[in-house]
Amino acid sequence: MSSNSPRSGAIVGGGAAAPHTDLVQDAQIKRAIKEFGLEGRRLYLPQMPYGGSYLLAAAIRSIGFDAWPTSDSDERTLDLGGRVTSGDECYPQKITIGDFLRIIEDEGRDNVAFLMPTANGPCRFGQYLHLVKAKFDELGYSDVPIVSITSSDGYSSIGSYSSDLIRTAWRAVLAQDILMKVLLKTRPYEKDKGAADAAYQASLEEIGAAVSLNDVSDRERLAAVVPAMVRARDRFRAVPADYDRSRPLIGVVGEIFCRQNTFSNFDLIRVVEEQGGECWLADIGEWVWYTDDEQRRRLIDQGRRISRDNAYRFMKGKVMRRDEHAMYGPFADDFVGYEEPADVRDVLEMSFPYLPYTGALGEMVLSSGKAIYLHGKGADGIIDISPFTCMNGIVTEAVYPSLQKDLDNMPIRTFYFDGTQGDLERDVGIFIELARTYQRRKKKPRRFPAYFSL
Repeated sequence: MSSNSPRSGAIVGGGAAAPHTDLVQDAQIKRAIKEFGLEGRRLYLPQMPYGGSYLLAAAIRSIGFDAWPTSDSDERTLDLGGRVTSGDECYPQKITIGDFLRIIEDEGRDNVAFLMPTANGPCRFGQYLHLVKAKFDELGYSDVPIVSITSSDGYSSIGSYSSDLIRTAWRAVLAQDILMKVLLKTRPYEKDKGAADAAYQASLEEIGAAVSLNDVSDRERLAAVVPAMVRARDRFRAVPADYDRSRPLIGVVGEIFCRQNTFSNFDLIRVVEEQGGECWLADIGEWVWYTDDEQRRRLIDQGRRISRDNAYRFMKGKVMRRDEHAMYGPFADDFVGYEEPADVRDVLEMSFPYLPYTGALGEMVLSSGKAIYLHGKGADGIIDISPFTCMNGIVTEAVYPSLQKDLDNMPIRTFYFDGTQGDLERDVGIFIELARTYQRRKKKPRRFPAYFSL
């Protein structure tokens, strides 16, 4: 899927005269664009996944930045990334910097900028930003702007560019998760190959247009986004499909970039579908709620339970839940049996006997907890997608045997990726056969939406 579009200016105008608060916000945005050196530049976001980056870029465009996801990765991505990495880095780091260098080569150093989030914790992801900046300096690209946000504040720093952006960005995350969820529950059963992907792309574009609206209030934006989501729902419902209860349901967890970026994992989910399975992919919203909970725990540990920061975090969470209910609401009938956990702490508590979230951090606790949750929803197997040498993947793989034993020996398999994959179809085929065997004897029944045939 291409991310190219007609080039727009850095500041998007239009709309009626704004009140004083809007004028102040416009001034802040223009100041931010100047401070980051983004005048006349397009801000590129790494694909994680394509649809998520597409909609997050739309959210950023809503305040006047010219933002788009990077175009699809290719062999040149790995070549350029391999030239500036040693092999000790995480595989997603190689892809990310390779894509950045590819974009610079294609569009010119004076026309581009990049968004590179960062995080605390044990994962090497926290080093991506520093390595990208260091390599840009070495290559003479120190003038190419790199904008960053951090998980240490629950990514609330994204709101420093605009008071509206953090809420718009959250709605973009929700829209992506919902669209991916409905895509993955539809595509394995479609009668006309490509119909579900076409519905997904059309929905992305329509919802992206609503998310990126300029000079509208939060209420007005939601009033545009929710009907677009309803039309997306109806678009998927119209895809001719034969829903069959015999197809194994495979939960997909693991390192967040590698499991979401189809280039890095050789489109493993599509391989699972071709081998006879259906996938339930761990969502991006889960990570957002996790970083919010980690911020809560840090504030409490610092003796700041009663503080402005925690009060803001609490109120932000209330608003996020309200938007979540508004956007998931139209899909209630479609997601019967596909319900996500009510609270990320439920997942963390499930993980606690194996990887206590008070000591272990990141995807390892989410992956182990979500595997248990999906077992309870009637999943027939779990695939963990991780980069080769990923610490989160290694730790979870070490605890999976204990977890598996307690889950009636449900099959769990870790797939590592480094750009040089073996016979993926064979390995997935073997795993699907194990899942079918488990499906016949499992104790946890799966709940199906009404439209599934008996």
